[in-house]
Amino acid sequence: MKAAPTPPPNIALSELQIEQFNRDGFLVVRQLADANTCDNLLSLVRTALNPPLAPLEYEADVHYPGSPASIESLGGRTPRRLLHAYARDAAFRDWAANPKLLGVLRQLIGSDQIQLTQNHHNCVMTKFPSYSSETHWHQDIRYWSFDRPELVNAWLALGRENTACGGMQMVPGSHKFTIDRGRFDASMFLRTDLADNQELLKTAVSAELNSGDVLLFHCRTFHAAGANTTDAAKFSLVFSYHARDNAPIPETRSARYPEVDLSGSK
Repeated sequence: MKAAPTPPPNIALSELQIEQFNRDGFLVVRQLADANTCDNLLSLVRTALNPPLAPLEYEADVHYPGSPASIESLGGRTPRRLLHAYARDAAFRDWAANPKLLGVLRQLIGSDQIQLTQNHHNCVMTKFPSYSSETHWHQDIRYWSFDRPELVNAWLALGRENTACGGMQMVPGSHKFTIDRGRFDASMFLRTDLADNQELLKTAVSAELNSGDVLLFHCRTFHAAGANTTDAAKFSLVFSYHARDNAPIPETRSARYPEVDLSGSK
């Protein structure tokens, strides 16, 4: 990515943090969202889940390990994602354009001209104690189509996240890896039956978060998440961003809905 522009003085990552992101492919920024923002967002999420407000995706839809076999199966209507978060409520849009968040993203992406994609993530990730599934090791860019594989995901925790509740795990430095196609399965998840992949995954770390923390990660960084084995649901709000000159490729899934231009947001 390009050299970082000069951010506003009150919204700045340190050089060490930028170096860490560039080295590891991810960075946790603690308490980027304040308690009032998180409480408001969490209240909106709970309202949208009771009853579930479309558009949404159920655990049965993803066919991941641990998912119910079908919508009609026991637990089949367990929500997995509340989709189209940006269009759901002004509070989601306000967070997506939060000045502190955008200041950080401008530094990491290396451009003042930032856009949000409505075609990827743009959702509330939900993980319930019962019938939650595992997400195997993958890179988000595997099914995204942009001029350059240079996008940053902003994952806002709306509560405690760790491995017990199905929190994110990351492979440091993996955004720089070139891996042969044969090391992936048909769905572009890493094959865990291969010795080379097993060695790679030994380096994985858990991205433990508290409410208000934001996990920022490169679209090429390998990540995974297990099932929720606790007695409480986990909720995260996730948006993805890119430089304006890194356009989605026409007639692909990445160009289905228009980009949200946040270049003028402060």
